[in-house]
Amino acid sequence: MKIDGIDKIIIKRLVNDARTPILTIAREVGISGAAIHQRLRKLEKSNLIEGYKLVINPKALGYTTTAFVGIFLDASNLYSSAIKRLKEIPEIVESHYTTGNYAIFIKIMCKNNEDLMHLLNKDIQNIKGVSRTETFISLDQQIDRQITN
Repeated sequence: MKIDGIDKIIIKRLVNDARTPILTIAREVGISGAAIHQRLRKLEKSNLIEGYKLVINPKALGYTTTAFVGIFLDASNLYSSAIKRLKEIPEIVESHYTTGNYAIFIKIMCKNNEDLMHLLNKDIQNIKGVSRTETFISLDQQIDRQITN
């Protein structure tokens, strides 16, 4: 799909703040609000825009520990069953099937390090096929963005 300069401006404004009024964008680019709506529908239908979501600040809910965990599996054919079990753990907010050392790489949000330890020892490491894990605790996040080009 080809996107032009106006599409890029629309995307950039909405990635920055999905609540930006359509008419504000329309005035900026010099076309009607209806034209912006049509372009948005086109971008949605092409799957360039997957959706719109509310972003919650985890720290405001008391989740102060972010960790990344590399999961080693006994065998690669255990991937599907391990993922099924990992999906049952609400603190896991991302998972990736990766190349390299780990079969699965996950992102976890926990209230504190004690909760993280409990989650690792009682939930993740007890999943059938998980041979071991390697954990990295995030000390700070400076970059959190989407691709906009």
